[in-house]
Amino acid sequence: MTQQNAGKWDLGRFVKTLSYFGAIPFLSSVDWFQQWFGSQPDPKADSSAIATTLAAATRESSNNQGVILVAGATGGVGKRVVQRLVAQGYSVRSLVREAERARSILGEAVPVVEADITLPETLTPEVMANVNALICCTGTRVQPVEGDTPTREKYYQGLKFYLPEVVDTPEYIEYQGIQNLVQALNSSVYSHPIFDFTQPSSGLQDIWGALDDVVMGGVSESGIHFSGSAAQFAGNVSTANSGGFASVRTRNFDRPINLAEYDGIELRVKGDGNRYKFMLRTETQWDGVAHSYSFDTIANQWMTVRIPFAALVAVFRAKSVSDRPLDPSQINAFQLMLSKFEYDGGLNPHFTPGAFHLEVASIRAYRHSQLPQFVMVSSAGVTRPGKPGLNLEDEPPAVRMNDQLGGILTWKLKGEEAVRHSGLPYTIIRPCALTEESGGQALIVAQGDTLKGKVSREDVAALCVAAIAHSEARNIVFEVAEGQGDCAPDDWRCLFLKSTSSSG
Repeated sequence: MTQQNAGKWDLGRFVKTLSYFGAIPFLSSVDWFQQWFGSQPDPKADSSAIATTLAAATRESSNNQGVILVAGATGGVGKRVVQRLVAQGYSVRSLVREAERARSILGEAVPVVEADITLPETLTPEVMANVNALICCTGTRVQPVEGDTPTREKYYQGLKFYLPEVVDTPEYIEYQGIQNLVQALNSSVYSHPIFDFTQPSSGLQDIWGALDDVVMGGVSESGIHFSGSAAQFAGNVSTANSGGFASVRTRNFDRPINLAEYDGIELRVKGDGNRYKFMLRTETQWDGVAHSYSFDTIANQWMTVRIPFAALVAVFRAKSVSDRPLDPSQINAFQLMLSKFEYDGGLNPHFTPGAFHLEVASIRAYRHSQLPQFVMVSSAGVTRPGKPGLNLEDEPPAVRMNDQLGGILTWKLKGEEAVRHSGLPYTIIRPCALTEESGGQALIVAQGDTLKGKVSREDVAALCVAAIAHSEARNIVFEVAEGQGDCAPDDWRCLFLKSTSSSG
């Protein structure tokens, strides 16, 4: 729509907004204004229910030992991961397509859940309940076209090459499936609700209200509605009258919410492609300093936005303020905003005036220590297809035949990116050619995706299990192959440290 330079300012809505939040600065008493507009004097949002929910969730999480979820648990690496976890006393849950087949491979004692990573509706909260690590060993099924033994032993050992073919669609398995796992894990575990808009209480309408640029002379208009599946923050934002923002904000809580035990805020949202702001307010003043974080949305796609407290910027009217650190024990209000301004006079690069719509399923608090780790078995060579100057004659079959195999490595790389951008702590292992040889071999690791060679499935499984026990394995990507290096066999800490320092 075309924005006009001037618009008709609404005095009534201006007064009603300030009345709702109990902030009419030019009157000594606002009681009669508040009664006229349906608000109570000095309104405060009751924080007791939120505090009770947070306390209960904290007690529950501290009592949980956690489960290791293994996706692709019947595959060559996956079944070995399950065996090692069970042997080491972990609580294990195996995610498989066919439960009956899985029990015949893994045994009756291993808990099994039946789901398909390409079908997000099957990745239910029950599948993800109480998971503190997910080891993903899924992969596109590749088989020889002809000439192999019934057990495919020669194919696996690499003793003789037979022309391969893919059985599944790599895009679905390597990328969309990984995305689905990330989203399911992000949305269902280890964060504690502050506002759950999927089950709205009757008092939410008395807590959240619109706060638009009408208070600055603008004509933007928004509101928040609670449909039962999500909160709907929607309206029309206009740049007329030098305006350009719309927001919804809670009334100040009767007592500050204490989030000192947490590391940040997690939003579950579906937007329209605009960049929005989330704000925390620790001051009780109507027009005080807020702590703000900008986040982009993808049109019509649900996403989890994780906001570390350390990433919040102290601002006063979109101008950054120094020496005003956030005190998470004194949260007095929350706010969501769409603004044409970023900070300090800069413009929002992803802002479109006119109608907007942001759905919010929940606002939650999270702890870093409780974020589930995502361990992904990928593949060496994922960055090589199409790389300039690459000599295909020296590359393994998967690189040479990437296009014929449905772009399997290309989609694996996209799956890696989904994990790295998930906000979860991750370990991405890129094994070279997998074999059925015995484990316990000396290993070498590298970065840069130039490593070549082979590695046994036994050793890759051992790496996966070690990754959840070593903090050095957090947030790293590395290739691995058999070879004599500086680390003794089974010295996992050494390998993980090497993987961060190697340039490969």
